Amino acid sequence: MHEADPPETDAELRARALAVIADRLPAGWRIDPVMTKPTRQLTDEHLVVTAPDGTSTGLVTELELAELTGRDVAPRRDKLQRKMLASGAGGLILARYLSAPVRARLTNAGLSYADVTGNIRLSLPRPGLFIADRGADRDPWRGPGRPPDTLTGSAAAKVVRALLDFGGSWTTRDLVALTEVSAGSIARVIKLLESEELLTRSFPAVATVPDWAALLRRWSTDFGFSRNSQVSGWISPAGPEALTSAIANTPSLDHVLTGSLAAANWTGSPPIRTAMIYTPDAAAAAEAWNLTPSPATADVLLAEPHLNVVYTRARRTPTGIRIAALPQVAADLLTGPGRCPKAAEHLIHWMQQNEPTWRL
Repeated sequence: MHEADPPETDAELRARALAVIADRLPAGWRIDPVMTKPTRQLTDEHLVVTAPDGTSTGLVTELELAELTGRDVAPRRDKLQRKMLASGAGGLILARYLSAPVRARLTNAGLSYADVTGNIRLSLPRPGLFIADRGADRDPWRGPGRPPDTLTGSAAAKVVRALLDFGGSWTTRDLVALTEVSAGSIARVIKLLESEELLTRSFPAVATVPDWAALLRRWSTDFGFSRNSQVSGWISPAGPEALTSAIANTPSLDHVLTGSLAAANWTGSPPIRTAMIYTPDAAAAAEAWNLTPSPATADVLLAEPHLNVVYTRARRTPTGIRIAALPQVAADLLTGPGRCPKAAEHLIHWMQQNEPTWRL
């Protein structure tokens, strides 16, 4: 079978995943299969990792030929931990492919993993070893007609923003009416979110988001401030106060403020240095607001968005400046440059403490 084809048997999966690990081990380290006698009901192959000085540690494996979703992580963890307890060895998930959200859940569960595409995280306390690498970001063997495993695109953005902006439970009809996304597209997004335990259904027609912050973080892995916009860098020579004054004095110019300047309108915290603003025409906005081009030392980022969802449910300040909805602001900060992710964490904490003030 060609390496571009997916593994079709446990033996092939094990061999290819171990080759991925072996290729990334430091010089002098080894990982080898060791067949052991069954212990109770545990019949999987064991592995041994050996350091250059000859010290070694054992691992038990859990093999995943099928697609692994977020809700599969907890039962796989429990099963692997039972094997670890029975054998006294460490544990390792070997998979055909692991998506970024699943890898994050495995990491949070303290599990090591490797997939055939090169996504790997192996952490051993003795002998001390930590390796991590990144393989494919998309399942290379996902067949045509399969539901998407990402939250990219306009339909997903509209549905996710609705689930973040508003509390309560939803029917498909509710989401169609609010987002103007087709029922089929909504069903695909709902199925993905349910598979990753970001959404629950009390009965088939009603959906609820139990943890909006987890959904926000998940969306930010596919939606990004720069990934979903054409971003250009500028300097406001007279400083941020002059910039906000200029924006207020040009109310006819389409814009929406995001990032820390927008967050400050809610939290009262001082904004970080970089202003982030969506506008459909960056050149016209820069001229109207007296900005100077400066890609290398920008303190203003003008983003021409590919998705108009960034303008959805924006609010106006008393001075007429349009502010992005708070979940959009948080997503932009999570994926923004420099200190933006740290500012995002502060904002998300504030949002969790003050949910009735911003959620519709």
